[in-house]
Parts: sequence; structure tokens; C-alpha cells
Amino acid sequence: MEIKRIKDRGISGLHEECGVFGIYDIEGADVASTIYYGLFALQHRGQESAGIAVSDTSGPKGMVDSYKDMGLVNEVFDAKKLQTLHGNIGVGHVRYSTAGESTRENAQPLVLNYIKGTLGLAHNGNLINANELKEHLSETGAIFQSTIDTEPIAYLIARERLHSATVEEAVNRACAQLKGAYSLVVMSPRKLIGARDPFGFKPLVIGKRGTTYIFTSETAALDTIGAEFVRDVLPGETVWVTSDGQLHSDTSRCIQKEKEARCIFEYIYFARLDSYIDGVSVYDARIKAGRFLAQDSPVEADLVVGVPESGNAAAMGYALESGIPYGTAFVKNSYVGRTFIKPGQSSRESSVRVKLNVLREAVAGKRVIMIDDSIVRGTTSDRIVGMLKEAGAREVHVRISSPPFLWPCYFGTDIPVREQLIAYNRSIEDIRKIIGADTLGYLSIDRLREMVDGLGICDGCFTGNYPLEPPKQDIRGDYQK
Repeated sequence: MEIKRIKDRGISGLHEECGVFGIYDIEGADVASTIYYGLFALQHRGQESAGIAVSDTSGPKGMVDSYKDMGLVNEVFDAKKLQTLHGNIGVGHVRYSTAGESTRENAQPLVLNYIKGTLGLAHNGNLINANELKEHLSETGAIFQSTIDTEPIAYLIARERLHSATVEEAVNRACAQLKGAYSLVVMSPRKLIGARDPFGFKPLVIGKRGTTYIFTSETAALDTIGAEFVRDVLPGETVWVTSDGQLHSDTSRCIQKEKEARCIFEYIYFARLDSYIDGVSVYDARIKAGRFLAQDSPVEADLVVGVPESGNAAAMGYALESGIPYGTAFVKNSYVGRTFIKPGQSSRESSVRVKLNVLREAVAGKRVIMIDDSIVRGTTSDRIVGMLKEAGAREVHVRISSPPFLWPCYFGTDIPVREQLIAYNRSIEDIRKIIGADTLGYLSIDRLREMVDGLGICDGCFTGNYPLEPPKQDIRGDYQK
């Protein structure tokens, strides 16, 4: 009997594409185990596949040890595998697929051998011109081994390297041809390079531990390996570390700050609670979202609870602002990731119960305010509301720490086509009835920038106003129209 591993959309139904980690130990120590722990800290960003590629900067050029496979970081790697990966420079990756199928061939990092040596590349984000790039590269002889939009990036860098004085120049010239969201870490034989798209859709930070430099998606990964935070990579900036231990920068691709467009869902849902992105604490942003909900959508109740994990901080903010006690209503099974063998369609409800159970003693006879980060299709929300009422909650008032989804995302979040969104062509009252809540309130769009201290953000999934023209042909796999 064939058992298939099925992609689960999780409790909240939202997923991000990837987490990246790059490191260069100038003193020459092996870095594979450090990459492992860094990826472990980024596991929430992708739970379908994991990979590590390393090289020895003092050895012959072109020698790269790499391994990648489907599964969680601790499923893909063990001590024996890590001991086979020798090198003082390396890149790592965890993946959730929004573009390309969930297969081993699409796992990262990508390792490319070409006339100038080798490249190891890990990418977080989604390109909106990936199909055009693939067509152009195919016409000039490129053969693609995967369906991910990371592969054309690698080919572009390799091609530009033939006409560039340095690898960092090649990365910069390749990035100038990309449209969409990307945070990259690139390993060349003697340099570590990081690059971020001009809008800053996806985060990328710089850390340091002694003489070792790290480029990674979140500050939480730096904390895990005992590295200090140096700074964020600026939107549009390319940074690189050379063998003398110096950090260099090129800001020629940077745009005006008013045009920057960070994905707001990094703050609402994707990033770990203890991370900072572009100087803003994720924890503080979620507390603010909860406070704003309490100010704008108040309701009389006995208890405020959050849907784990991303709803918890917003629930605390709501409780702090409203004076209503904060409590725990859900027990989450910590051993169930976002990928597991789901029950059949006839018993879909149990796939939520595998992950969450309600504490009857906490909610029985009470008016409960339930805070969640989003409602996508609504099928999960109605089950969770139903579970609270089955456990004896007298009323369930749902508050969402984001506005209603009305448009798809093209930049690395798997928000589907409009017809699949519960808010499409429905009023808030319609949605309330569908999910079975007594009242329903969303965060106002006007509150989003206030939530992140005025930073430039992308709110296209709420407003349809994208910082870039959406693609005519979508590469996002299941949601391609």
C-alpha cells in the first residue's frame, strides 16, 4: 500500500515559502552543525524539506559537500550525516513550497558547477517573472532540473559571472533582472553573499560570532547559535564577506524608502515571536495588533484566548487593553508539524483535533474572545469555534489580527485565488454566520503601518494594491490560474 505524505495547510491555513542561512567561518572551522541549529530555529518557515551545502575555502575550488531531503531538519540530518559535511563556508535552507512541487528535486540549496567554479544558493521568496526568465534562459541553452523559481536565479548569476569581475557583481547584475520577492544567500568558493529585493518583501539579517559572519532570515536563528545581531540587510542591498573577514556592501539597487513593501505577514504570522525585522519586534507588533482590536472591536466577555501560536501575543494585547483576563483555552500537540499524514476527507475535522484540543475547564460557561491571525477559507475557523462551543463556551467572539483576505499573494505566501477566499464577495456578517461565531471583527487596514512603526509594507492581499504589477501567468503551483 502506498502512503503519501500530504501537504497540510496548518491551523491558520497560511504558509510562507522558506528560511535561509549562510555562514562563513574565517578561521576555517566546519560550519555544518551550526547551519543545522540555525535551520532548526527557522523550522517554522518551512517544514517540507531541508538542505545544507558547505565548502572549504582553503581547499580546491569546486569541492562542495551537500545533502538535502524531504522532511523536518532533524529528520533529514543526524550526527552521522553532519560529520560528512566538511567546510568553513556554507548555506542552508528549509522549504515550504508556494512555487514548484513538493519534491526532493525542488529542495534547496541548489549547487551549480560552472566554468568559474561552484555556487551554492538558497532563496526565500517568489519571483513574478520566473516563467519569462526560464523561457529566455531555455532559448540560450539552459536545461532546468526543477520547477522552482530559484533555479533561474542560479543560472542568471552563473551567466553574469562570465562577464563580471567578481561574484558579488554577478549577483547584483542578476538581481537587477529579477522581479518579485527574494532574499538570497549565495556561497562561492571564497565569498559569502547575501541579497535582498528592493522592496524588502522578505527579511534578511547579518550576524557575527567572533570572526564568523552569518546571513539569515531571522534574528531568532542568530540567538540560537550565540551570534550577535549586526544589522538588517537593507531592501535592495547586496552584502558579502571576503576571506580577510571584511563585510562589504552595495546599495545601488536600493529604492526610496516610501516604496519599500515588507510582507506584513512576517509580523502577523510568519516570523518567530522573538525575532526583530527591520528594527521592529515581532512580539511588540502582535501585542499592538491585539490592542488595536480591543480599541476598535470591543465586546463584553469573560476570557481572551489565542489560537496557538501566532494568535497568543495578539490575544495578550487584547487582554491588556480591554482588562478582560487572558487565558489558555487550547492545548497544542507540539509533535505535529505542518506536514503529517492526514485522515481521509470523510473525517477532515479530526485533522484539526490532532493538533488542537480545548480545555473544557477553562471555557465552560464563559463568554470567550478568540484571537486568530487570519481566516483564509474559513473551514478551520468554523471547526475551532465549534470545538469551543462543544466544550461549553457560552459565547465565542472571534477577532482577527489582520484585515480580510480579498486578493491572492504573488510574493511567497500561499494565499489562493480570490474564489477560494471566504471574504471574497461576502460581508463580515456572512463570514460570522459561516464560522458560527457570535461576533466577528477584523483588524483595520489603517492599523497595519501603525502596528510596524510606520515601515513600508505590502498590503496587496487585503487591498489589491500590489507594489509590482501581478504576473499574467502564475508560477505558484496549486493556485495557478
